[in-house]
Amino acid sequence: MSNPIEAGLSSPPTLTPPVPRTGSLGRRLVIATLAFGIVFTLAAAALRTWQAWQANLASMTAELTLIDQVFQRTLSKAIWEMDRDALRTQLDSAAQVASVGRIELRVQQAGRAPEVLESHREGQTVSPMTPVITRELTYEPYAGASEVVGQLTLVGDERVLRDRLRGEVLDIVLTQLVQSLLLAGLIMWLFNSSVTVHVRYIARHLSELTPGTLGHALRLNRQARQGDELTLLEAGVNDLQHKLSTYLERQKQDERDLAAHRDRLAELVDEQTTELRAANKRLEEQSRADPLTGLANRRHFDELKDIEFRRAQRLGQPLTVLMCDVDFFKRYNDAYGHAQGDRCLQLLAEALRDNFARAGEVVARIGGEEFAVLLPGIDAAQARTAAERLRRRVAAMAIAHRDSAVGAHVTLSIGLAQFDPATMDHFDLLLHQADQALYRAKSQGRDQIAD
Repeated sequence: MSNPIEAGLSSPPTLTPPVPRTGSLGRRLVIATLAFGIVFTLAAAALRTWQAWQANLASMTAELTLIDQVFQRTLSKAIWEMDRDALRTQLDSAAQVASVGRIELRVQQAGRAPEVLESHREGQTVSPMTPVITRELTYEPYAGASEVVGQLTLVGDERVLRDRLRGEVLDIVLTQLVQSLLLAGLIMWLFNSSVTVHVRYIARHLSELTPGTLGHALRLNRQARQGDELTLLEAGVNDLQHKLSTYLERQKQDERDLAAHRDRLAELVDEQTTELRAANKRLEEQSRADPLTGLANRRHFDELKDIEFRRAQRLGQPLTVLMCDVDFFKRYNDAYGHAQGDRCLQLLAEALRDNFARAGEVVARIGGEEFAVLLPGIDAAQARTAAERLRRRVAAMAIAHRDSAVGAHVTLSIGLAQFDPATMDHFDLLLHQADQALYRAKSQGRDQIAD
């Protein structure tokens, strides 16, 4: 199909000098775009690399915090129980975690400098760029008691940080380069299809013009519109920007609403978690207390006895146990009824609680009318004085017992035993000796103390 302009020419074409060839405008635009893309890539890569480094530091700090939470309890327990094998195993296990470069444990020792245990990955060097977490290790041998047993220091591995950053930097650079190349290609294609084709057509048309064809109109091979393409493009861009702005504002509002709902949900979860922990704590306290007297029950007594026994072995402190039994309590129940018998036990529990109220002293109901008293740091002579004070206190209460073969009031028989490190290697031997002493107190006439 011939060009309408060319068909309308009446005179032969006039030879004109060739137009000098110059660089393509589209090529220049692509080169400028690539140059800008390279500069932008370097700047963006530097910024994203810094952000990646900060994110890796935060991630490693979170990993070290999690490792600290995982190993803190087991390390404290191993230090308390003086289990060297367990300590070394736990340290080596923690040092094998990828994010840990070095781990140091300072073990507190009475009257001596702290013992330092260390484990680190091969080739690890100290660097100020890696995160460091230091925590005091505490151990709670029983409810209400907490002791500092050491200090744990976790140091991150700089090699791990650099390895993670190396892969992220490569990904960042490649991503930015690909984006720049794609952008340059897109701009070249758009410029060529919307501008370059029409400019070349106009240049060809002008090169073929003669004085006889000046009246022929130039018609570009494009669809007619109410405005030219620049006007339409401007209107389209403005419309797109308006739509995009509206969309982004709506998205931000949705994100704010979502964040508010998420925060509220987190608050509700925290409230429920707090209530659940409180309920669990109350349940645990109830599971360790005798429901009738409020004293420690047999389970709680069994937990504390081994702790105090190991403490006495380790520190060389005295440890004394009292076994107390209500004389002729079955006759009391038969004579006054079980309700009055429960009331009698509650009164005796109050006397025991008041008489042994020092820190560390434990009074427990371990049977129907049988009570045990754990006296750490108290020798046999001091324990006998305290037991005699208890016996007089019970006598002063004057709880009537008409069927007692000892007297007219409720009395206690008490067996006393002191820990002997030369003959006792576990608590049951000490408890058995206290039971035998209680048996002697009963066989010798009751209402007395035997050891």
